[in-house]
Amino acid sequence: MKNIGLAITGSFCTHQKILDVLKELKKEYNIIPIFSESVLKYDTRFGKAKDFLANVEKICSNNAIKSLKEAEPLGPKNIIDLLVIAPCTGNTLSKLCCGTTDNAVLMATKSLLRNNKPIVIGVSTNDGLGFSLKNIAYLLNSKNFYFIPFYQDDPQNKPKSIKANFDLTSKTIKDAFLGIQTQPIIKQGEK
Repeated sequence: MKNIGLAITGSFCTHQKILDVLKELKKEYNIIPIFSESVLKYDTRFGKAKDFLANVEKICSNNAIKSLKEAEPLGPKNIIDLLVIAPCTGNTLSKLCCGTTDNAVLMATKSLLRNNKPIVIGVSTNDGLGFSLKNIAYLLNSKNFYFIPFYQDDPQNKPKSIKANFDLTSKTIKDAFLGIQTQPIIKQGEK
C-alpha cells in the first residue's frame, strides 16, 4: 500500500468534501494528514478546528503533521510517495510559486519535490481566474505538479472562483503516479 500525504489548507467551505475524499482514498492508501496553521487555528461557520482535526485523524488512522519540524523529514526519510494539497488556496498557490516555506504544507511540498515526487493540487480559491491564474499556469508548467480538474463553482456570483472536482481526486492521483495530467483540466460543472 502506498503512502500519500493529504495537506489541507484554509478553504474551509470545502472541508466537509475533503472528509468524503479521505474516506474513499483510505480504501487504497495509507494517508498521512498535514495541516496548515489556519486550519488548526480557526473555528468558522463550517465547523470547529479541533473537531475537523479529530475527524481527519480518525479517518486516516494517523496523527496529523502540524509543524515545519514535523513535515521536514517526509522527503529525506522517503515517508510518503505522493502529496495531495486539497483544498489548495490561492495563498498557498502563490507561496508555492515563490518557494516560500512557512508552514507544514509548504515544507511537505518542498520535502517531496527534492525527491521528484508528484504533488497533486486540488485548487479552491475565489480568485482562480484572477490573480491566482498566473500561479496556476506556472505550476501547470512545472515538473511534478498535477491538478485535480477544476471548474467555476459559481460563475454568476463569483466569476473568478474555481474549485477542484474532488470526485476526481483518486483518478488524478493514479495519473500523477504515471506522470500524466488528468484531462480535461477544466471541467464544466461539478460532475
